[in-house]
Amino acid sequence: MFFKSFISGCLGPELSAEDKAFFRDQKPFGLILFARNMETPVQIRRVCADFREAVGRADAPVFIDQEGGRVQRFGAPHVPIYPAAGDIARLYTQDVEAAKRAAYLHALLIGLDLVGLGLSGNCIPCLDMPVDGASHIIGLRAYGSDKELVSVLGRAAMDGCLAAGVMPVMKHLPGHGRSLVDSHISLPEVTCSFEELEARDFVPFRELRDCPMGMTAHIVFKDIDGNHPVTQSSYAIQRVIRDCIGFDGVLISDDISMKALGGDLKSRVDKIVEAGCDLVLHCNGKLDEMRVVAASVPDVSGKCLERIETAMARNTQVFDGDEMSLRAEFDELCAAAKRVDA
Repeated sequence: MFFKSFISGCLGPELSAEDKAFFRDQKPFGLILFARNMETPVQIRRVCADFREAVGRADAPVFIDQEGGRVQRFGAPHVPIYPAAGDIARLYTQDVEAAKRAAYLHALLIGLDLVGLGLSGNCIPCLDMPVDGASHIIGLRAYGSDKELVSVLGRAAMDGCLAAGVMPVMKHLPGHGRSLVDSHISLPEVTCSFEELEARDFVPFRELRDCPMGMTAHIVFKDIDGNHPVTQSSYAIQRVIRDCIGFDGVLISDDISMKALGGDLKSRVDKIVEAGCDLVLHCNGKLDEMRVVAASVPDVSGKCLERIETAMARNTQVFDGDEMSLRAEFDELCAAAKRVDA
């Protein structure tokens, strides 16, 4: 099946005739939705169906960042409001198994919401580990700053996603926790040694290297490649993400609309493709920019296609459990997590 190596956004809650024509002609691998695209469950399901009809693939993935906490694109009254990953991780100090169960159910229940809306991919778990003084951009989106805790709860969340029939996308390879600035606004630079990164920041990603998909960080690591952010660094992608961490899943760039990346849009895309990302992510839904991206990316083939086929084959679970009981169990675990700091 033919498709191009990018994931696109769209501008509003409905696909315009121009959007549909673009998707029909350019056939992106997938779509990503944001709050601007989401009004009601019926409307969201229609957008997903219209996209899949346009690209001609019933299994074309539709992604979202539905993490809980402050990163939740769609919520009440249509779906529950969930706590952030860092909130449920508080259980870990008192009961590791309860924390693992909470992280699993957190991802599973969010995933069931998404499946009901027609979506099939969620950009979680966040495996970044903030340091003191780090930018607020990660914060409670992270499970914490302990590599074992993050690895254990990240694994539980990945399993929860897959159990719901939702593709997990771990982020942000090889770690965003040392960033002192918000990469949506400017380019972060991290100066610690490679040895420090390998001993701490890389660990959760290495432990979850079997995750079907992962997202890069728009960060310059001075001791890896002082001239390029990871997303545009062939050395960082091949020698660190692929070889050192051992991740051989589908590698997606973070949003190329972010201000961390310099240059015009075409040069951004060209550098990302040359560096070795499998898929370019463009989120803002501006059709003129979408056309530039589509014209600049290659068709999916070769090793990239193999990775995508392997990932898609893992995302075939159909949930058949007792959702109501699981939601009640999750509520109890959340209440216990709140009591940890009381």
